[in-house]
Amino acid sequence: MQLTIGKLAIQAEVTIETIRYYQRIGLLAEPEKPSNGYRLYTSDATNRIRFIKRAQQAGFTLKEIAELLSFDGSHCSDVQKIAEHKCQQIDTQIKDLTALRNVLDSLVKRCQADASTERCSLIDALSTTRDGGSAANR
Repeated sequence: MQLTIGKLAIQAEVTIETIRYYQRIGLLAEPEKPSNGYRLYTSDATNRIRFIKRAQQAGFTLKEIAELLSFDGSHCSDVQKIAEHKCQQIDTQIKDLTALRNVLDSLVKRCQADASTERCSLIDALSTTRDGGSAANR
């Protein structure tokens, strides 16, 4: 089945600009422009775009997706290594976000405990450096 870029965008559930961007960065081949002026895409383009979107949802960057797309079905161990590395990156992000959440949570609790209307303890805590001085004075 042959699709115009507009129909491809609808079928793949992306925008035309997304398709053009994928073409510019080499994730999707741009078909030759025939004399009638309309480039026609095959269902393979739809499948490729859907793969890209699912891989993004799984946390892969476009650069990583390009690497995944460069492999054929016989490179399962290489794909597995990339996926394992992505899992490690996600674990690190989770640890970092958990630490950030804990800091913010303690600031909120401090603010709730000191319900002063004159000064906000959260703003004060963010404004003070570790050595006790004001960050605004530096």
